[in-house]
Amino acid sequence: MGRRQRRGGPRGAGRRRGRGVRVSVTDDAEASAVDLSDDAEFESALESVLLVVDTPIDEQQLAGVFEQPARRVKATLRRMSERYTASGSGIDLRRIGDGWRFYTRDRHAPFVEKLLLDGQRAKLTRAALETLAVIAYRQPVTRARVAAVRGVNVDGVIRTLVARGLIAEAGNDNDTGGILYRTTELFLERLGLASLTDLPPIAPLLPEVDAIDDV
Repeated sequence: MGRRQRRGGPRGAGRRRGRGVRVSVTDDAEASAVDLSDDAEFESALESVLLVVDTPIDEQQLAGVFEQPARRVKATLRRMSERYTASGSGIDLRRIGDGWRFYTRDRHAPFVEKLLLDGQRAKLTRAALETLAVIAYRQPVTRARVAAVRGVNVDGVIRTLVARGLIAEAGNDNDTGGILYRTTELFLERLGLASLTDLPPIAPLLPEVDAIDDV
């Protein structure tokens, strides 16, 4: 195992690579500075990518992202999955079909559902409003694209917005296969709009959300 190297400095904006994958590096120079020969560092990098994929991603895609042998990617993912399970973690790294993705443990489903259902009666957070704004102005859009625009993982926020009935699935992206999301009639109703053409002309990259703070 190689020696782990720590490097400081501010982290920059993310860049998307592969199908629906967003890697948090500023450029190729910074990416090459990460010591992927160290197993712990490689696992950390894999976790970062797995947090933002919106569909299971296979070993070959990950091998291309990290420029590592597919057999090493596969072995590392299996080791990570076994460790999550053995430690009793609420995170479940599973291989579904030909790809890998993070899931929550089945035994915790009642708590997850309670949070989402209780959230229907609560006011949306600013993070949720910003995510909703991105979807409204970029729809139909994938979860990975929303995460790339906002610069953070949006899995939990997406689930909340779906549970609240403000967004819904709208097929799959032709290029990535990722699930597309769109706003719903309820969204328009809450904003008092007749159609999406009535949305104000706010910058599409990351619109201001003050106009929908009361949703």
